[in-house]
Amino acid sequence: MNWFKKLFERKSGSSEDISNSRNTRQSNAYDLIGGEPVIRALAHQFYLQMQEQGRASELLSIHQAPIEESEQKLFEFLSGWLGGPGLFEQKYGHPALRARHMPFKIDMEMRDQWLFCMKQAIEIEIKEEEHQTAIFQAISTLADNMRNQ
Repeated sequence: MNWFKKLFERKSGSSEDISNSRNTRQSNAYDLIGGEPVIRALAHQFYLQMQEQGRASELLSIHQAPIEESEQKLFEFLSGWLGGPGLFEQKYGHPALRARHMPFKIDMEMRDQWLFCMKQAIEIEIKEEEHQTAIFQAISTLADNMRNQ
């Protein structure tokens, strides 16, 4: 993941006012792609794609909590993962994604459905192609690590 962080490295000497809830040594992809509004739109678009794409019907079927709740959690996770405020950790503690997803059957097909929806969301909500590529590559690795079947 170092190449991902390096791509979005915070430039030294930045005079930005950074919230104390952020680790400024992390990537600043959060800032480069547009911060909170873009991350929120990305999470919303992901769940919209899941609901609209027939290809993701199996993935949609395992989301029993209200979609808005899942969308909010994805937003909070992505915020910290992309170098912004660690909202998910503040509310729920360490993400421990693999453990949190263990109750669900996540095989290659489920991973592919998830990645399909995320790729659509990234392409719609993130402007720069270079950022789209870097984020999708990093999140693909993360998604592959969620497989438990």
